[in-house]
Amino acid sequence: MLSLTIVVLATLTAGFIVWANDKRHARYGAGLPAGIAVGVAALAWIILMAAGFGYLPGLTWLPWVLPIALGTAAAIAAVVYLGRTRARHDTERLNAVLRS
Repeated sequence: MLSLTIVVLATLTAGFIVWANDKRHARYGAGLPAGIAVGVAALAWIILMAAGFGYLPGLTWLPWVLPIALGTAAAIAAVVYLGRTRARHDTERLNAVLRS
């Protein structure tokens, strides 16, 4: 369980760093990229541990590094997608309100 705790804390930190570095971070909450990162990382950790990768000599690093990388990538993808779509939707709503 210690490895899951470290994976969750590392991806939580990475999620907050991704949020802080996004120039459109005012469009969505700070917890969203961190939550997505933690969810993906925990799921990847569970799958890798269930597959037995945590106890194979030479592959014990896999359940530590891969979930962190996957969680960070998921947070980046969510931020890129949400930043663009939220900005577009907010602009469309503002234009609709101003026209009426």
